[in-house]
Amino acid sequence: MTLAEPKTRVEPVSFIDLKAQQALIRERIERRLIAILDHGAYINGPEIAELEAELKARTGAAAVLGVSSGTDALVIALMAEGIGPGDAVFVPGFTYNATANSVLLCGAVPVFVDIDPATFNMCPADLARRVEGLARARPELTPRVVMPVDLFGLPADYEAIGAVAARHGMVLIADAAQSFGGAYRGRSVGTLALMSGTSFFPSKTLGGYGDGGAIFTTDAAKTEVLESIRWHGTDAARRESVRVGMNGRLDSFQAAVLLEKLTLFDAEHARRVAIAQRYDAALAGHVELPARPQDRVSAWALYTVSLDERDRVREALTAAGLPTAVYYLQTLPEMKAFAAYAPEGGLPNAERASGRVLTLPLHPYLSDAGVDRVCETLLGAL
Repeated sequence: MTLAEPKTRVEPVSFIDLKAQQALIRERIERRLIAILDHGAYINGPEIAELEAELKARTGAAAVLGVSSGTDALVIALMAEGIGPGDAVFVPGFTYNATANSVLLCGAVPVFVDIDPATFNMCPADLARRVEGLARARPELTPRVVMPVDLFGLPADYEAIGAVAARHGMVLIADAAQSFGGAYRGRSVGTLALMSGTSFFPSKTLGGYGDGGAIFTTDAAKTEVLESIRWHGTDAARRESVRVGMNGRLDSFQAAVLLEKLTLFDAEHARRVAIAQRYDAALAGHVELPARPQDRVSAWALYTVSLDERDRVREALTAAGLPTAVYYLQTLPEMKAFAAYAPEGGLPNAERASGRVLTLPLHPYLSDAGVDRVCETLLGAL
């Protein structure tokens, strides 16, 4: 399926447009939801296995498990590795708070790492410095996990980050909440770490109509423990608790919605790429564009530029009825909940980015005329 470039129109540009997408598949979604009402398996219905099989085939992962949210995907993955008190998990300091929350919910300690100023992803060199410095600064902690985040849809540098992790006996657990559909050196997101967690929040590249997520693993042997933790830590018969677990299940309704949205996914990604290219062509030389490393395919969850005049330009766009967002206004260590883990000397690249980033509208149903309006207004405000 190919999405036609939307007709030129003058109505306000939306930041995300779920209604236009829904119009293409609503009847099919309704049929699936009615089928669930008829068979009555609202939890762990046949739609769950169908979705997991589709995601496994699409990514090449050894196993995929639908779960209740992107945050729970990370928590369950950490629990499957036995992460807890006394363990250190290295996370980027410039991302959504769910990344650090997942670590703290397991009782472990987040160690914040600065970002590459071009990609906004975890900086491998800074990671190496922080790992080596941990033994001196916090000898009571054991380095266990590195958790890269694929910010805005662009996969992190997994080869370089993985090399640091391997040198110190750590595993990679990827926060792929924003990057489903992306790739790194020919490998799909979901196969770039031992385990990866993605989110099906409605605004994601693949989003449901509520909360949801998935865990991908490259090791099929992890399936049993992941399934157990997802279902209150019970055994295969769902009778005895054999480990600590949680209610981390994805419900059948969300799986049904996601299955129909998957039928649009490739066409939607192609349109996201086209919109990003149009932004690039108009804005090059005027603002700092999103990085495009040759070895990566972005999912283009978000189109984020950088500029010193961010706040003034954003005000001009808002005045023209054009929505924008700032991801993120603060680094994680600057937030009250995580201040106790703030690194000495701060995170200079992340802190600078938080004052300069501006996310522009990008969704598959945004017209070329809408993109042009955003660009013309932005350039006029510089």
